[in-house]
Amino acid sequence: MNIERVLAGELALSSVQVKNALELFAEGATVPFVARYRKERTGEMNEVQLRALEDRFTYLSELEERKAAILSAIDGQGKLTEALKGRIAACLVKNELEDLYLPYKPRRRTRATMAREKGLEPLAGFIESLNDPKGAMVLLEVEAAKYLSDAVLTVEEALKGASDILAEAVSEQAHLRAYLRDYLLNSGVFVARIKDDYPEGTTKFEMYRNFQIKAMAMAPHNVLALLRGEAEGVLNLDLTFDEQAVIAYLESQEVRTKSRPVRQFYREMLKDAFNRLMKTSLTGEVRQARKIYADTESIQTFETNLRELLLSSPAGMKPTLAIDPGFRTGCKVAVLSETGKFLEYQTIFPHQAATQRTQAARTLEELIEKYQIDLIAIGNGTAGRETDTFVTEVLQPVSHKPVKVMVNESGASIYSASAVAIEEFPELDVTIRGAISIGRRLQDPLAELVKLDPKSIGVGQYQHDVDQKLLKKKLDETVESCVNYVGVDLNSASKELLVFVSGITPVIAKNIVSYRNEHGSFKDRRELLKVPKLGPRTFEQSAGFLRIRDGKNPLDNTAVHPESYPVVTAMAKELEVPLKQITQAGQRLRAIDLKRYVSTGVGEPTLRDILRELEKPGRDPRAAFTYATFKTGIEELKDLVTGMELEGVVTNVTNFGAFVDVGVHQDGLVHISQLADRFVSDPKQVVKVGQVVKVRVLEVNTQLKRISLSMKSL
Repeated sequence: MNIERVLAGELALSSVQVKNALELFAEGATVPFVARYRKERTGEMNEVQLRALEDRFTYLSELEERKAAILSAIDGQGKLTEALKGRIAACLVKNELEDLYLPYKPRRRTRATMAREKGLEPLAGFIESLNDPKGAMVLLEVEAAKYLSDAVLTVEEALKGASDILAEAVSEQAHLRAYLRDYLLNSGVFVARIKDDYPEGTTKFEMYRNFQIKAMAMAPHNVLALLRGEAEGVLNLDLTFDEQAVIAYLESQEVRTKSRPVRQFYREMLKDAFNRLMKTSLTGEVRQARKIYADTESIQTFETNLRELLLSSPAGMKPTLAIDPGFRTGCKVAVLSETGKFLEYQTIFPHQAATQRTQAARTLEELIEKYQIDLIAIGNGTAGRETDTFVTEVLQPVSHKPVKVMVNESGASIYSASAVAIEEFPELDVTIRGAISIGRRLQDPLAELVKLDPKSIGVGQYQHDVDQKLLKKKLDETVESCVNYVGVDLNSASKELLVFVSGITPVIAKNIVSYRNEHGSFKDRRELLKVPKLGPRTFEQSAGFLRIRDGKNPLDNTAVHPESYPVVTAMAKELEVPLKQITQAGQRLRAIDLKRYVSTGVGEPTLRDILRELEKPGRDPRAAFTYATFKTGIEELKDLVTGMELEGVVTNVTNFGAFVDVGVHQDGLVHISQLADRFVSDPKQVVKVGQVVKVRVLEVNTQLKRISLSMKSL
């Protein structure tokens, strides 16, 4: 199989695009680097196309390796024919390949094996020879009697052994398995029943008490929920289908004789072949196919949510007061500088006695004045709304009013106890580390959230039920994509952030931080080559994504790659402006004839990127900062009233709707049917994580702590 040709056909790409992209990957280039700085080589393929190419290439490469192993195994048995070799070579799907290999696969001792050991294979061959439109009319019992022995005592036993041999052969036919697998997938119905041990209303799987749906129509979240319910022993899950139709199909394919005895023998044999040897495995394959589909869809939703969260609008690197709220143990208050550096912390008790509340207010006022605080970040967990109300009161007489924002603190406690946090702040208590994380999330969500395992951030759907290896791969790719899209400040980035920059390994990230600590801030991108283990190849991959503010070369604070600096220098010379002022050339830059600068290594796509970057150097590509304002007096579930209109922020998007934080410690669900006045097939087309939305309360169930919301107009 010519993999490059197959990829070009499947992905609607030219053979040159595929060839060049694969060559770049083989050389160690990352997807962000190829997408941004090698557009000429790939015909301007974007990240989505490059990821799809990389994934499919990996799949087909693994498939080719498996083919080689299978061909070798079959050839070793002396059973490899040219026809079989051709069918194996043409396979593009792993399931089909395994079907072809099944008859030759080493197996445990089966009923067919034992029948052969008893000398019944000739009898099976004889009966098979009768399965012909012109086959002779004979009594099977007469022929079977010839095979009686000490091992085969009766005619019935002889015929049963022959049937076992033929049934195994039928069950291993690739075309039959492929048809039946497809039939079960498209016509099968999943039926779920809650077990009698669980009375009505006692389980979270209540909606599946008497549930049935066509296999192909089942939504991803239903698939994962049903499989979880089955795994937890709460419900039974079966795949039902028309078994008579299956047997009828097998008969139409396998029964050719007009002899009534042989036809009857074959009918019984085919029933046995399906029920004993095919049904369980094919049903399992259908379940697995739907599981893979559900995993893929759910992981894609997780990827989208994670991307939106990581690319949330940063409030900016400003002096920040971060508060991790609490009732009994008080609120932990951390002060952060405009670079995110931890400066001071206090513990206040605004929810205790009046004297402590007064002291807490005084402490906040002093900290705001002392550090000229511009931002206040308040965690949205326990005591969050009460603390928000308290801070609002404190700020009323303050002349310099900071922007106050409720921050989603999902995963902050996990970070605060992590090895990363301990290494960063070994002398601080976990609660103080949590407050610092909350504050930094407000300043720059991306820089802080990369320190967390994405699964702990709370934007997934059945994240513990999906393929964990695939989930990790896709989430790591998402983080890598986001980090390189935004770019990284070389002189302030943590090693946890640096490790996601194109080409940078954990060892190199650590070495960059160590070099920075020892030698001070980087003044020039080329200085990176002095970092241990960071050679020319890594420099090529990473330099364009690393920014240096106020460095020696103004281009170091742009996405212009160092390899293109000579082009920009030539442009500055043409415009007769100093290089340091090239970004201020404005309209004159747009008037440049790019064709004059096209060369072997630099084409028009790269030149267009360069001009766009020079027009807006160092601009953060993320959206402008916005935040939700929660309604005053609405702090708990009991405060909600049907029909109430609120402002909230989307915390998670799933296949069935979106969860919205309206400030009552419990997210409400906007079902997919309530997202808009029009029909919505995919919630991601309407809302995204971090989006500020207006909602209306439809229903509040205080017992189950469930809130139903709507975004439809009245």
